[in-house]
Amino acid sequence: MSTHGHSTRDRIVDALMELAAEQDWDRIEITEIAERAGVSLLEFREAFPSKGAILGSFNRRIDQKVLSDDDKSLADESTRDRIFDVLMRRFDALAPYKQALKRMAPSLARDPLTLAALNQAALNSMRFMLAAAGVETEGPMGAIKLQGAVLAYAKVMDVWFRDEDPGLSRTMAALDEELKRGGMVINRLEDLERMTAPLSGALHRMVERGMAMAKKERGARRTDADLDPSI
Repeated sequence: MSTHGHSTRDRIVDALMELAAEQDWDRIEITEIAERAGVSLLEFREAFPSKGAILGSFNRRIDQKVLSDDDKSLADESTRDRIFDVLMRRFDALAPYKQALKRMAPSLARDPLTLAALNQAALNSMRFMLAAAGVETEGPMGAIKLQGAVLAYAKVMDVWFRDEDPGLSRTMAALDEELKRGGMVINRLEDLERMTAPLSGALHRMVERGMAMAKKERGARRTDADLDPSI
């Protein structure tokens, strides 16, 4: 695993990923990471508060690698093809760290707090991955698209861990299947959103009118109170 950079943060990230390939995640001590990175505990603490935070920095490193390799020639391809390309480029960026990620996965799965933090980090990353593929992630459907993409990617990653083919044929097949399934679900949800949009709009207008009437009534009561000398 080659060193990514020479900053303190980069050395710490590299050290953690090297150690994660050699031993279980929950047995890695911060003193080991500091020693492997060639930094003091003070320098470590100033750079990161925890192992989980180091993983967050690693995740951003992968994001930057994928986004820097953006292929503009795919602009005219289908949405599914663009997503496929972006996510396969992510697997390519992760390739040097495959053994580390594979070994740490079981330990992370047993830690609910770390899993929750990693899910949020994955959502943040996926927002940029989908944006790179030209997919909108805001609005009512945005959160559903993001979480669905994260779950689908996690399923494909399990296949990737076992895929020994240099061409990643099993990984590509699994990703293609997940994108097909996810596309059908999104289409159904978008159809439902379009069907319920008139009702949602009417309900929103009713609520706004009710709030306006209540505000007007409160204003009238305050005016009456100001004019009543007995109060």
